[in-house]
Amino acid sequence: MPDGWSSALALLPCEMRSSALEKSREEPLAEELRLRRGRPPTLLSQGREKVFSPLSVTEAQLTEVLANASRYSLHAHSAELRQGYLCAAGGVRVGVCGTVTGEGEARTLRDFSSVCIRIPRQIPEAGREVMTALEGKSVLVLSPPGGGKTTFLRELVRHVSDAGCRVGLADARGELAAVWEGLPQFDVGCCTDVLSGGDKAEAAMLLLRTMNPQVVALDEISDPADTEAALRLNGCGVRVFATGHAAGLEQLRQRPAYRPLLENSVFQTAVIISRSARGQRQYRAEPL
Repeated sequence: MPDGWSSALALLPCEMRSSALEKSREEPLAEELRLRRGRPPTLLSQGREKVFSPLSVTEAQLTEVLANASRYSLHAHSAELRQGYLCAAGGVRVGVCGTVTGEGEARTLRDFSSVCIRIPRQIPEAGREVMTALEGKSVLVLSPPGGGKTTFLRELVRHVSDAGCRVGLADARGELAAVWEGLPQFDVGCCTDVLSGGDKAEAAMLLLRTMNPQVVALDEISDPADTEAALRLNGCGVRVFATGHAAGLEQLRQRPAYRPLLENSVFQTAVIISRSARGQRQYRAEPL
């Protein structure tokens, strides 16, 4: 996979790249570049946004970012844009805000107001200290938003896949495998089959019917359809790897979407991700 920074910087307007590159040397673990119309562009690192250029972002610059991300074919990415994001080469994901117009298949975004460029970064062996405790189990990965759930889930998938386990990866938003022109931009293991786009609950069922997986992985259980999919997978004897927004088990148990999963023991182990005082991610496995 190309270097994450290089892939993200390539989407910026030329006049911003040198400033962003200079800032990247100070913040090598930066996670996002954020451009808001009428405001200076910022870089997100360790939970804080830091300005990397004093000049305010213009509408033309936002449009240029989206043109670069879509290879000047924004219409071809209309299905993604309806969901508020674009997938670009090198595993980059661009979140988009603006004015929603139309309904259903005709819905789109215009008058772009901001973009968020996720800096793709695979962290080999992230959370390796808990991998042994997860063998043979269904796993729910927990953290607040931006806590590193997707990064850990990707490494968990790669770990079991390279050990010979068949994994079906329902990558609805293109964040786990970042498939570009049919090829995953992240290493998700040698025994992983990826289904990108669409509805993740439907994708999970399609993988179950067609690919004979031993594990199905899906990012972010958030609504009843996702819960039902996880219950069906469990009922068919398929292990489930998934993520959820929660700081810990107590907060998890307060979320209605997870109650049926906990009551039916769909997951045996939770991996809880937190940050140290120095901003480093910490992983711990707890039984459910």
